[in-house]
Amino acid sequence: MSTPTGTVTRRLQRQIMPIGRDLDVLPLYIDLEEASLDADKYQVGGTQGAKELNNAAIRQSTSTGRTINPDHILDRTALRIEAGERVSFGSYFNAFPASYWRRWSIVDDVRLSVGVRGAGATVIVYKSMANGRSQRVDSTTTTGPEETVVFDLTLTPFIDGGWYWYDVVAADEDVVVTGAEWTAQVPADRAEHGTLDIAITTMNRPDFCADLLTQLGEDDELAPYLDQILVMEQGTKKVADSERFPRAEKALGERLRIIEQGNLGGSGGYARGQMESLHKGTATYTMMMDDDVVCEPEGIVRAVTFGDLAKRPTIVGGHMFSLYARATLHSFGEIVQPWRFWWMSPLDTYPEWDLAARNIRSARWLHKRVDVDFNGWFMCLIPRQVIAEIGLSLPLFIKWDDSEYGLRAKAAGYPTVTFPGAAVWHVPWTDKNDAVDWQAYFHLRNRFVAALLHSTYPRGGRLIRESLNHQIAHLVSMQYSTAEMRLLALEDVLDGPQRLHELLPTRLGDVNALRKQFSDARLESDPDVFPPVRRAKPPKRGKDLTEVPSRRSQLITAGLAPLRQLKKPRPLSREYPEVEIRAMDAKWYRLASFDSAVVSMNDGTSAALYQRDHATFLQLMKRTLELHERLRREWPELAARYRDSLAEITSPEAWQRTFAPWLPESAGEETDPKDLP
Repeated sequence: MSTPTGTVTRRLQRQIMPIGRDLDVLPLYIDLEEASLDADKYQVGGTQGAKELNNAAIRQSTSTGRTINPDHILDRTALRIEAGERVSFGSYFNAFPASYWRRWSIVDDVRLSVGVRGAGATVIVYKSMANGRSQRVDSTTTTGPEETVVFDLTLTPFIDGGWYWYDVVAADEDVVVTGAEWTAQVPADRAEHGTLDIAITTMNRPDFCADLLTQLGEDDELAPYLDQILVMEQGTKKVADSERFPRAEKALGERLRIIEQGNLGGSGGYARGQMESLHKGTATYTMMMDDDVVCEPEGIVRAVTFGDLAKRPTIVGGHMFSLYARATLHSFGEIVQPWRFWWMSPLDTYPEWDLAARNIRSARWLHKRVDVDFNGWFMCLIPRQVIAEIGLSLPLFIKWDDSEYGLRAKAAGYPTVTFPGAAVWHVPWTDKNDAVDWQAYFHLRNRFVAALLHSTYPRGGRLIRESLNHQIAHLVSMQYSTAEMRLLALEDVLDGPQRLHELLPTRLGDVNALRKQFSDARLESDPDVFPPVRRAKPPKRGKDLTEVPSRRSQLITAGLAPLRQLKKPRPLSREYPEVEIRAMDAKWYRLASFDSAVVSMNDGTSAALYQRDHATFLQLMKRTLELHERLRREWPELAARYRDSLAEITSPEAWQRTFAPWLPESAGEETDPKDLP
């Protein structure tokens, strides 16, 4: 590749192997299987039966269970391949996401350089199209004991999607792939890489957080990119008190700063990190990162590199893999569906995807470029320029702060890219029960706040109707604490934007005090605390609670369940629960048929007693109808108030007032945020 005047070579990506030779994540680094691409949806057709059959087939594993000897992973970049074996680097961390570079960056061409030790090794380069079909691009065979083979590649044909990758085939003797790099010629003013502050909000996870800090501090490749790590300590179990903290402190030295403040939730922690990074003004980016993750440090380097070479200032997010099933990808990208105003994966993607069962080369859908509205703040890089222009996080405590920020940035002309090859491992959200616990308040309030700010539909599209439907489902499920919290959320929404900062330090305590008034929120870890199950009549025809009713049956239940609440509960249900229901089976259409039940929680640690209360149902239903009607009636005026207040509420000045109890006395002498670069 020639070097035009005024350009320099920058490394975009390098070949990496799992840290600690961890075979659980090996499929994310190399693919040992034969590619077996699923059917094209346009060949399958549009009938419902064909679609269902194809969706089932797409999820089927193509893995034979092949693996390698851990000793074949020689170091962070080198892999030994036995004679006669073939290894593909068409994997999550080692394939090159060409379509993302094509769409969002200034890069037009790349050079792949693969180092090989051993004669007779064949290196084959492939590319894929957006529909998943692969094409052989080029190949060469090594002749000497050690050499580097080079391929010059264009990004032109990747407008809709597609990857580059390479396979290596050993001939009559073992070979070692010592490393590989993807590089590009870029303008000289893009020669230097940016730096970042990493903002970590922590709350009573001292060991987990200390381990993360150690991982970040001990990675030599990441070190030049790190400006500072800001840990917003909001808990009572301090990370500094962990026995693992001294190692982290030694690794990071002056690059580590611990900031103690009250529990202001994720948004309060991240906003503090954003504000401190903005005040400091020395880092190009601020990265939001959860405290309970294991990261791939190379992904941070890649995110910075991509941000440096983006066409315009761009938020660069990473993907989330499960900490427990470590090859399982939570989502390939997130959008806010505008009519429902709900976060979700795009409909043509597959959440909870197991790359150990079906890797990239065998999954057609993974070759489309997925464009997003936002990226979760478990790992998300934001240019300081963007923060300076659009402000800090909304004061929402938790939930919707990251998605609202992505929508706000998009409206200001700053895209978000969820970038393949940048990722963390995180506790999966499927193991939580945040739709009915204290988080239900924040889910609903913040969803409405975000919709009032950004919905393009009159009165938020389907949002008010969907909220009403969910509220009735909670009521017929005897989840009165959840219903009460949701009503408080709507009342706070109707109060307007001015109280968001005021409520930030106190609302969690108010919500917990409110919910504990109801038996369905009083959790017990000992099952013997509850009375034994007794029923006046056995289940009709011995009906099994685990059966999933048809759509028609659910609609009938939805119509009849509220009417059933007008009847008085069965007398025996006042003393004894009628049933025990596992968390996985505690659906509204099942709970609605009982007058009392012991229901376990998703995390498997506890259960609660649900009891139907006629008077409570009527009182909550009356308020439910009144508040949803108010929202429908007042939406236009309320939306205008929120939108007019957005800039002020998210400004560093407003946040500085909220942080005042935890700021040093000299904070008032700091640079005026309006004068920040």
